[in-house]
Amino acid sequence: MLSKKDPFDKISLEEVHRFKNGFSTIEGTDCWDTDHLIKEILLGLEKIKKQGIDTCYVGIDTWGVDYCLLDSESQALKRPVSYRDKRTNKAMEEFDSEFSLRQLYEKTGIQLQPFNTVFQLLKEETEKLAQTNKLLLMPDYLGYVLTGKAVLEKTNASTMQLMNLQTRKLDETILEAIKVDQAIFPKMVEPGSILGSILKEKFPEYELPDATFISIASHDTASAVVGTPGKGENWAYISSGTWSLMGVEMEQGISTPAAFDANFTNEWGVQGTIRFLKNIMGMWLIQEVARIQEYQYSYPELAELASKEEAFVSLIDVNDARFMNPKNMIEAIQSYCQEFNQKVPQTAGELARCIYDSLALCYAVELENLEAITGKTITQLHIVGGGSNNDFLNQLTADACGINVLAGPGEATAIGNIIVQMVATNGFGTLAAGREGIKKSFPLKEFVPQKDNHQAIENYQALTKSFV
Repeated sequence: MLSKKDPFDKISLEEVHRFKNGFSTIEGTDCWDTDHLIKEILLGLEKIKKQGIDTCYVGIDTWGVDYCLLDSESQALKRPVSYRDKRTNKAMEEFDSEFSLRQLYEKTGIQLQPFNTVFQLLKEETEKLAQTNKLLLMPDYLGYVLTGKAVLEKTNASTMQLMNLQTRKLDETILEAIKVDQAIFPKMVEPGSILGSILKEKFPEYELPDATFISIASHDTASAVVGTPGKGENWAYISSGTWSLMGVEMEQGISTPAAFDANFTNEWGVQGTIRFLKNIMGMWLIQEVARIQEYQYSYPELAELASKEEAFVSLIDVNDARFMNPKNMIEAIQSYCQEFNQKVPQTAGELARCIYDSLALCYAVELENLEAITGKTITQLHIVGGGSNNDFLNQLTADACGINVLAGPGEATAIGNIIVQMVATNGFGTLAAGREGIKKSFPLKEFVPQKDNHQAIENYQALTKSFV
């Protein structure tokens, strides 16, 4: 994405290059192809150069928790393993140290999920760890290949569940428990740190601009929250993509028993903020249904089909582990509905309706939890990211949550990435000014509650609790 700002603080956004990314299974392990990612980044920069742009700033964000191990020669020891790989399915149960999982949460404030970096490292190959000179999280690794500068960007670092919520540093007791040497982690930097130039001479086959690399809020959700045009104290967000991340911005973290029981997380944001949020299975559910059906219907068509089906006939616990990476998402949904004596969805419309109803009701339940734990009264819900383009789900969410929903921008992650770059280079004086620029630049769509779905919410709560 290429962005510019005019003298009136309006931001333009142009898609220059888009490419596919996904994990592939190699000898039974789900892995990322980082060589492919580097190649595509360079192709994108080359396209910018061919547009006549000779100088630019660059920031990279990705998903959290996954990492690359480098040896003493700065060579990758193996392909990075995807967090969806099955190797960590039982990792939390195997976690054996002098403190419990509850204490791990109290130390880090991070939601307990089996794919967190702490559990990935617990299941890492011992011989690979012994050879490791550096551990770099995915966006930091991509930046390292481009610049030669090894860093640990703070917002993404927090997703590892290795950082102490109070000290904001690596927690030595956790590292000792999983037998990982603190020395393999590079220097931690704040989002907005300027690392230096991309090494054009390293990539002579590409015609590149003079690009300065900025370590932005490199966890994609952190960038998406920066790109959310909220104002005041009483707004919440849903960053709606493969995952749905629902939360609020706070000055201090919360790692109380109530937060632990509700499995909320305290991920770090820009300028010392905390993103107190809940990870919810998001568009992954409908993405997998569409893929299995060989993309017979577009996502707007699936939403249209869903709108014609009866509401709340079939519901699933969207956070059930069986939906994390099933061999067949449709069969997993059908099996769940059968297990809980519900109508089993068969058609594309019925499956989509089941997913969208379940997501909206889950959002409503988690919004109640969010308000109860933080003491906030949420009066405005911002939905950003690709899922914000789904008007049908946005209306379901407004109805279920009982508050107004503002949808957009759809490219909040890219916009947040850019805002941090602009603040770092004095394009905007403050984050608040950047968010005002977002409001000026990108249209938002409002959805007002039209129905009372209180009974459906109670039914959903009963369903999800019955599984626990």
